[in-house]
Order: sequence, then structure tokens, then C-alpha cells
Amino acid sequence: MSFAQTAKEIIDKNIELSGGLTNWKLLNSVLLQGKVILGIKDEYPIKIYQQRPNLTKTVITINRKDTAIEGYDGAKGYAMNYATNKVQEYAEYVPESFDNDFIDWENKGFEAKYLGKEKIGDIYCHKVELTKNVNKNIYYFDTKSYMLLKEVKKDETLIYSDYKKVGNFSMPFRIEASSAKKDGDYVMLINRIDINKVFPANIFKF
Repeated sequence: MSFAQTAKEIIDKNIELSGGLTNWKLLNSVLLQGKVILGIKDEYPIKIYQQRPNLTKTVITINRKDTAIEGYDGAKGYAMNYATNKVQEYAEYVPESFDNDFIDWENKGFEAKYLGKEKIGDIYCHKVELTKNVNKNIYYFDTKSYMLLKEVKKDETLIYSDYKKVGNFSMPFRIEASSAKKDGDYVMLINRIDINKVFPANIFKF
């Protein structure tokens, strides 16, 4: 089979094989639990709460104490200021949509372009570029499983691996980030994902 794949076919296949469009649209909340490794050996338990349309909160445990380090409560964004060791409000915080960019990408105004195949380690990947205004992201999908293995954004590169079934979904349990920003590198090892949990109303408050 040597026919050229279109970007749309690859994205459709990813959505279908990772859970299906209907299931992704019915997904209302996700709770990720595991540990995050910063630098060489700084290791912390982590919990990430996410809820439609764009609510999010990241909590890490330091010295057995839960500390919220980032999030969006529906109106305001917060992030840890490590200089003062306090969480502060960020006026220019841009919340990420709960859905990934692939869900309804055309309606969201993205343009997709197929850039051919490229190897990541020893896995051949389809390379797809999504563009919207000045933002350009490049995605690498395993040519066999169609799972997303790598995402290159303007100032961050993410590597996804260790995919497992969670309900109807295939989700990565290992996420590795590298960034041009100082202290932007981390490895997240997830040991549990809960979907469609009903969170307490105040969970996203800071």
C-alpha cells in the first residue's frame, strides 16, 4: 500500500482508534494521577483535574501536603510563582480547550497538511501539521496504531507513550515534555486515569 494518506484521513483514524468521535464528545471530565519527575530526581505525586469546557487544576504533593500549582477556574487562570512560592492570578492565562485540537479541527479553523513519514526511534510516523493564524503544531502518529507519539508546539515538545485502555479510550500513561523555557522539562508517569467522575463544585477554586 503506497498511496498517499491525507492529513484528514490520519486525524480521522486517530480519533476513531483512540476512542471514537462520539465518545470523545461525551467525555466530560478526566482525573490523572501519578508522579512527575522534574530535573534529574525531583519526584512528586501529581493529580490533574480537567473538566469541560476548559476547567483545569494541577496539584502536586510536597512534603505530604497537596499544593495547587496551576489551573483555570472558568474565569481566571492561576499559576505558581516560584520566586515567591505562592500561586498567583495570571491575567494573560490562556485556558486550553478540554478537547484536543483534532476534535472538530475543521470547524475550529485549523488547516491540516500532510508532511510525509518520519521515524521516531524505530517507529515510522505520519507527520501532520495543524495551522491556525500564526500557530503551527506538528503531530507524529504511529503508522500502525495511529496513536499520537509526538507533538511539537512553539515552545514545547511532548512525547506520548505507554498507551492503555481507559473505558473506551486509548490514553498515554507516560508524557515527556521538553521546553526552551527554564525548568520546563518533566516526565509524567501516570498510574491511574478516571473518566467522567463528578468533581466537587469547588475543586477548581484557588
